[in-house]
Amino acid sequence: MSKEIYKWEIIGMVFIILVGSFFHFIFELSGENLIIAGIAPVNESVWEHLKLGYWPLVFFSLIEYRFIKDEAKNLGIAKLLAALTIIATIIVIFYSYTAIIGEEILFIDILSFILGVIFGQIVSYKLMSSSKLPQWTNMLSWILFVGLGFLFILFTFYPPKLPIFKDGVTGGYGIV
Repeated sequence: MSKEIYKWEIIGMVFIILVGSFFHFIFELSGENLIIAGIAPVNESVWEHLKLGYWPLVFFSLIEYRFIKDEAKNLGIAKLLAALTIIATIIVIFYSYTAIIGEEILFIDILSFILGVIFGQIVSYKLMSSSKLPQWTNMLSWILFVGLGFLFILFTFYPPKLPIFKDGVTGGYGIV
């Protein structure tokens, strides 16, 4: 067990949850700045709220890299799978409970975000503390990690007409 990586992943949990919570409001606080739109939710769709976990994870990863790059193994795949874990947790919990109950509950939405971050950081820790994987897996993971960010930006401005992109309040898509 690497105590240094463990410490950084715990710090990451707190950072991602706090910054992600703040990000919920920054698009509106920025005067609906289009640059901020790429990293912050622009509506109440599930897709837009996935940014709350992804972008703070990206920013934290850039900070964390400086301090643990020599000790951490599989950093690229660890961060990609952390992001995918956050996203999957939020989506599974949201669509499961709304299918059963038939309505959205803010407390459960917040809890799904927190659980997603916790699970994501656990996955990240396990991968960075495990045996080194082939270098190509990390390179591919970084490409996919960045590609995911590109999709968040692209679908903010050009969202597909699918339920995950639909604002449950206005019925619109993307910037409404």
